[in-house]
Amino acid sequence: MKKTDRVPLSHFWTPPYWPAWFGLLLLRMTCLLPFRVQIGLGKFLGRVLHRLAAKRRAITRRNLALAFPELSDDERNRLARAHFEALGASLMELGLGRWASDEKLLAITRIEGTEHIDKAVREGRGIILLSAHFTSLEVSGRVLRLRSPPFDAVFRRHRSQFLTEVLRTGREVSARRTIEKSDIKSMVRSLREGTPVWYAPDQSYNRKQSALIPFFGIPAMTNTATGTLARLGNAVTLPFFPTRLPDGGYLLSILPPIEDFPSDDPVEDTKKYVAILEQQIRRCPEQYYWIHRKFKNLPPPYPDYYADLDAWK
Repeated sequence: MKKTDRVPLSHFWTPPYWPAWFGLLLLRMTCLLPFRVQIGLGKFLGRVLHRLAAKRRAITRRNLALAFPELSDDERNRLARAHFEALGASLMELGLGRWASDEKLLAITRIEGTEHIDKAVREGRGIILLSAHFTSLEVSGRVLRLRSPPFDAVFRRHRSQFLTEVLRTGREVSARRTIEKSDIKSMVRSLREGTPVWYAPDQSYNRKQSALIPFFGIPAMTNTATGTLARLGNAVTLPFFPTRLPDGGYLLSILPPIEDFPSDDPVEDTKKYVAILEQQIRRCPEQYYWIHRKFKNLPPPYPDYYADLDAWK
């Protein structure tokens, strides 16, 4: 079997996967709870994870120290705890994104900026919905589906084939289809056909079409392919970010097209995206994926920022 082959979830109905299936059943049952109770439960699980997952807690604290040096240790530690609460809420949102009714999601979500999608459609342009890894990413796709033309979603394959298929099929509840992040040809084909592509290229990336670009002032290996994708797909690039609101519910923001994008300089194009992303993160810093090693794989003479994680536990 090739790595890119699809595997039906029924393939995993064997005893080694039964605990995971039981977890999915519990997640399905949480969708019967009132929304605030459901998210509250998720945040409680996040607090438990914060106490138990020492390595991920250390990565989060290290990232926050790099990104927000102006904060005190106590402020960053509180932000780290809030981040784990957001991660717990995101687990509940996996269930919402897969099983909640459209009516329930519409009642707790508002979306701004759909006129930018409408304008691009009228002009016959492709659309890149340029997002990033925020904790409420999965649930946002369900509401986007109700307010956007059918779109394709880019996904990353996980080491676990079972987890890959669970997350991929969950995303396909919202998207017309999923495209693996390395499959640029399929993304371009979708854009040229007029199908929007939901794309989040913000995580650390040190392969072809990458460059060192400052993220909160710290050099980070960054994917620079978005400009090429926009050019080949004749697409406008619309930043798209979800926010979990303090009083409950969500705001989905579709921003105006990035100006002068793409240019002839993919690094400068990517810097524009990173600047917009940083602005969004500062609005809700606990909701960005700080458990990811954003500043890894740096070439000499840059240090290994994760070499001594024990000091950050």
